[in-house]
Amino acid sequence: MTTNLDNRLGSLAPAALSLFRIVFGLLFTIHGASKLFAWPVDSGGGAVPVGTWPVWYAGVLELVLGLLILVGLFTRIAAFIASGQMAVAYFWQHQPNGLLPLENGGEPAVLYCFGFLLLAAIGGGAYAVDAARNKT
Repeated sequence: MTTNLDNRLGSLAPAALSLFRIVFGLLFTIHGASKLFAWPVDSGGGAVPVGTWPVWYAGVLELVLGLLILVGLFTRIAAFIASGQMAVAYFWQHQPNGLLPLENGGEPAVLYCFGFLLLAAIGGGAYAVDAARNKT
């Protein structure tokens, strides 16, 4: 019975990986757009002024890397950089407020970090621009 379930779910792995990449990329893009443009949701009192360290630069990275990951273009390198950005965000912004992510509000940063690390290791999936580029 479990072998049958494993075979069924295994056949869905390429699509599931692509869906994971698309959702992660979209959420990261929205996170960056929120910082830079206060759109689609104003999450912190308006758009961050241009050049404000480090928030504006983080927003630019989140927007650009999120879009690359969303479409699956240069997925591995974009995800590796995004993973590093989330690690820096955790240690600079959250970890000084407490040891554990649950107490310092850093759970999203940790989840993003390891999700992007996974994408850097295994790629963007079958339905990514990278996959189409590699076929030609």
